[in-house]
Formats: sequence, structure tokens, C-alpha cells
Amino acid sequence: MTSIDLTGKVAVVTGSGRGLGLAYAQALAAHGARVVINDVDEAVAEAAVKSIAEAGGTAVAEVVPVGTTEAAERLVNRAVEEFGRLDILVTNAGILRDKVLWKMTDDDFDAVITTHLKGTFTCARAAAVRMREQGEGGTLILVGSPAGQRGNFGQTNYAAAKAGIAAFARTWAMELGRANITVNAIVPVAATAMTETIPAFAPYIEAMRSGEPLPDFLRKGEGFGTPEDCAALVPFLASGAARGVTGQAIGIGGDKVALWSHPQEIKAAYADGGWTPESLAAAFPTSVGAELQTVGIPAPKFPEA
Repeated sequence: MTSIDLTGKVAVVTGSGRGLGLAYAQALAAHGARVVINDVDEAVAEAAVKSIAEAGGTAVAEVVPVGTTEAAERLVNRAVEEFGRLDILVTNAGILRDKVLWKMTDDDFDAVITTHLKGTFTCARAAAVRMREQGEGGTLILVGSPAGQRGNFGQTNYAAAKAGIAAFARTWAMELGRANITVNAIVPVAATAMTETIPAFAPYIEAMRSGEPLPDFLRKGEGFGTPEDCAALVPFLASGAARGVTGQAIGIGGDKVALWSHPQEIKAAYADGGWTPESLAAAFPTSVGAELQTVGIPAPKFPEA
């Protein structure tokens, strides 16, 4: 089994004061990377740094909300000033402003797009500039979501941002390939403050926090586990073992890891000379429209009581 050793590597993990981001940062540090923790709450960020130091790792905190170019450059500059370089970026920072379409305000939309989509763009751009200057390659790990892969009720802003992040990964993998910089999107599913609000999951998460293991139908069937379960993917993608993996969307959660497909044509029909609205109406139901795609994240399958 390949040993994952990130000694000498330097990582920035946005939104890493708690939850999944903290688990990513701790996993990187546990495998030898020096880490810049990022959060908007100074006390939370410092607590995260302390947790890494107590485990024998090395970390510093940079307190700034991601989104702007200035914030992105601060994060990259902090890594370089403290540790001399940057090798790994994990764009985890995010917020939620869930509302159905007709109730979502401009502010609800803009806040989520700024943090998730623009924040991923500005941080990745600043990191790519630095990594290309170093000339030794690097790793961009962009955090997506099942909502971005399939849509989710009440999450116009979040689903759009996460879908865009998956597109970033495919685009930047092409653009940065010659610089030996890999770019992948990860699609984590874990027990967090977000999923705890889902009534079906809440009792299992509460039991887990009391020391009970999550049942197999969640860990395997739903690919649902702890943030630490998801964190394993990050050191792997940052390591030499994954240098051939780029432009992918990879899901992880519980006992499950999975490769998401890229959008692609699944069925086609042809009409000599092109289509008219009438010919489409006649042919669509029995040709390309015979098996329409589903939308939304499939409902979890719980055992019958």
C-alpha cells in the first residue's frame, strides 16, 4: 500500500475552522503538510490551529472572508511568508442562503455566489499564479456538492455555484495541465451542521455524537459518514499517487468513494434537413425524450420500521 507523505508541502484550506474544512486541514497536516487555516471567526480559526499543533502538525491562521481578489492574495501570501511556498489549495469556504426561486433575493443569490463560486475562482487564480511561478506543479482541490451535480430544492444559488465549480475543475485541468497542476472537484457527503437540519438524518447524527456508529445502510448505501471519512480523499489527491488524476468529480462519504460522470449526450435523433417544431413534437416522445433524466438528490433509503 502506497504511503501518503506530504512532508515539505504547503496547503491553504479555505473555510477550515470547523466541519469538513477542518477535517481536510487536519488530514493534510497529519500527512506532513503545513497548513494555512482560514475562517471568518478568529477564535474558531485559532482553535483549529491549536488542534493541529496538539496533534504534532504545523498550521497558522488567516482570518478573512473569501470572495475577493484581495482575500485570495492574502491567503496565498500568508502561505509563502510563513512557509516559503504553496503546493495545495482546497477551496472549501461556503455559506447557505436557502430559499425557493420566487422568494430568493438578490442578496441571497449574490452572497452565495460570491463566497462559493467567485471565492473558488479568485483563490484558484492566485494559487495558480504562484504555483506556475514555482514551476514544480501543484494541486487544486475544489469542493463541490451533490446539489451541484443534480440540483436541490430551495438551493438555486448553492446548486448553481457548485455546478460551476465542477465546470471549473474540468476547464482548469486543461489549462493547468502543462504546468503539472492537477485540478479536481470533490463531492463530499457527511454529518455536518447542514445535514443535521434534514429530519431523516438528525436522529442518526445525534446518536453518532453520543458514540454510536452510523449503520451500514447509511455508510454504504447512502455514502454518508463523518467529515473525517470525507477527508481521506484530500491528502490522496494532493499526493504523488494521484498525479494522473485531474479534471474529475469524485464523491466520498462514509464507506463509499465514487466517480461522477461528466455531462454527456445519452441519446440522439436526426431529421434530414433539420427539425421543425412539429417534427420535434412527433418524434421527441419516442426518441430522445423516451427516458428523461431525473432531477434532484435521490431521497435516502431508510429501513422500514
